[in-house]
Amino acid sequence: MPYQSINPATGDVLKTFKELTKPQLEKSIKTAAACFASWRLTSFSRRAAVASKAAAILRQRVDEFARPMTLEMGKRIDEARGEVAVSADIIDYYAENAGRFLAPQRLSPKSGQAVIESCPLGVLFGVQPWNFPYYQLARFAAPNLMAGNVVMVKHAGCVPQCALAFERLWREAGAPVGAYTNLFISHDQVNEVIDDRRIQGVALTGGLEAARGVAARAGQNVKKSTMELGGNDAFIVLADADLDMAVKWAVWAKMNNLGQCCVAAKRFIVVEELYERFLNQFQAALAAFMPGDPMDPATTLAPMSTEAALRQLLAQVRRAVANGATVALGGKRIKRPGWFMQPTILTNIKRANPAFREELFGPVALLFRVKDEDRAVALANDSDFGLGASVFTQDVARGQRVASRLDTGMVFINHPTWTAADLPFGGIRNSGYGRELSALGIQEFVNKKLVRVSPIDAAA
Repeated sequence: MPYQSINPATGDVLKTFKELTKPQLEKSIKTAAACFASWRLTSFSRRAAVASKAAAILRQRVDEFARPMTLEMGKRIDEARGEVAVSADIIDYYAENAGRFLAPQRLSPKSGQAVIESCPLGVLFGVQPWNFPYYQLARFAAPNLMAGNVVMVKHAGCVPQCALAFERLWREAGAPVGAYTNLFISHDQVNEVIDDRRIQGVALTGGLEAARGVAARAGQNVKKSTMELGGNDAFIVLADADLDMAVKWAVWAKMNNLGQCCVAAKRFIVVEELYERFLNQFQAALAAFMPGDPMDPATTLAPMSTEAALRQLLAQVRRAVANGATVALGGKRIKRPGWFMQPTILTNIKRANPAFREELFGPVALLFRVKDEDRAVALANDSDFGLGASVFTQDVARGQRVASRLDTGMVFINHPTWTAADLPFGGIRNSGYGRELSALGIQEFVNKKLVRVSPIDAAA
């Protein structure tokens, strides 16, 4: 796939970029490796000064960074501005806390002294997706740069201008050449990078098929990897939930970023006492979304990121209906320029329906009616994914008990699954392995080195 900016609201090609040649790629890796030799010795305070400057630049020039997101992947401009702010928060978080997170840990052996040092691994390679063009980069780059690693990134082919903007950000903030490197490379070149002996770790955020290839390649090379993959998040509404609040959050959980989010709510599991009222209110709210130019703050329904993504989602809906699902709302492409799809609700999804297992990445909600809490938990856990889940109940203790029974990496009570710099992010099963963000995120690509000092007169 070429690196090409195409406006999802119009279908117009904005700009095309060439992939790196083999000599150019070799030069980039060589430069990154040379940078690591000095960056690893740079103090936390110096690294923090660079990171803090990068965060400040983002805050000072929000619209400059937000605009390419809207033009390249169709994100509504208000959401794009919000992503710029969140990215700055993540960078600042690690600038302020990395030294504390990676401070030597003193042990208490029976004799002598021992300490665990957190040492950087080297050059890291990240494969990143299009749906959050800066946030995804920030949560990979910020902790690892602060840990003393250097990073190289292959971003998605449809957001090349965002990729270049984030690389320029770090250079402008004072990072040395090679600390953060954007790579416009092919899928074959991805394998070459992973195979390169100078690459010491691999991180991917994306789909299951891409992860299988990248994780396998990293494994063949015995290199540490993390995989943050998709989800099929359950949004559970129990009988004692505040229905109005649950519907409000259901709309946000489904339509934020047009549902193009790994932790977007995808399976809405509602107990039968509230089901009909929830469905009616949910339908009315989603039907009110109106398509328009995502650069216009008044627009409520943005386009999907690419025509391929739209076609895939429409095919999934058709297949779900062919296997017995009912379209309670939407289900079709909107007849206007660009890649717009109607907000959609599917009901009557049986276990044998392909949609029961799939991740539907976009404005499509699957709605399930269940008898009680136990059946809600059982249905939520009947998934190949295990990223996030949310539980709505006015009894917080009950919500915590339900959360403990859910097989996911994250559970939110009375709020949709979401993200913050100080909360760990990641899942289990086909949702991947490893954690990003929080104190856990900076520990993934460091060497936990034991340094043991024995008494000079210790027996041999």
